Amino acid sequence: MKILIINGPNINFLGIREKELYGTKNYEDLLKMIEQKAGELNCQVEVFQSNHEGAIIDRIQDAYSDETQGIIINPGAYTHYSYAIRDALASILIPKIEVHITDIHSREEFRKVSVTAPVCNGQIVGKGLDGYIEAMEQIITLAKS
Repeated sequence: MKILIINGPNINFLGIREKELYGTKNYEDLLKMIEQKAGELNCQVEVFQSNHEGAIIDRIQDAYSDETQGIIINPGAYTHYSYAIRDALASILIPKIEVHITDIHSREEFRKVSVTAPVCNGQIVGKGLDGYIEAMEQIITLAKS
């Protein structure tokens, strides 16, 4: 099974930005957690991060033909306004889970709306980096059904 994990803007600054919200673990810590879980689940995982909307769209579109079987995406701020990322996700008919480290529903008003969640099979919020691990488990379950 091949899972693609896409991280949007500023996720690479984990452990640097707003530690009171995102914690002190850094991006490398997240990558190690994902790699360890991939081993436990016996699946292949590719992690892609970009601060650029077009690069994220290109990677989603590449998933159409590269045997990706599930996508986990944390679109960062693009969650709230990128209809282009939303449309790219909608065009790929494989399981997709949206992940947010914080609970976007209890933060600023503009963060409460996700334009990308409606084209995903689920959304995990407020579970810190562990949300990625839960999403990996959910993707495998969805892909098998």
